[in-house]
This record gives sequence, structure tokens and C-alpha cells, in this order.
Amino acid sequence: MEEMMKLAANYGFPMVVAGYLLVRLEPLIKELQKSISLLTLVVARESDADVEQLRQIVEGGR
Repeated sequence: MEEMMKLAANYGFPMVVAGYLLVRLEPLIKELQKSISLLTLVVARESDADVEQLRQIVEGGR
């Protein structure tokens, strides 16, 4: 029983903190992904690249 308490103390707290941070940071990561996709399209448009092909790549993940 003492060994289980040590395991919970050693690994439980880091797992809770990691889960909390994942939940907190997920919306920020999604916003960054959208911003990067938009910036990619803007740069492609400015450099006269094929914008439709790049949009399909960004949206479709291909």
C-alpha cells in the first residue's frame, strides 16, 4: 500500500498538471494553426503562387 502511495505522489501530480495544460493550451494551438494557414495563403497570393492548390493542401491536409 505504501508503494502505491509513492507511485501516486511521484506520477499523479505530473499527470494532473500535464492534463490541465493540455486542456488549457488546446484552443491556443488551434488558433495558431488557423493563423499559420491564413498567413500561408497570404504569402502565396503575394508571390503569385497557385492559391487554390495551396488552399486545398492547407484545408485537406494533403
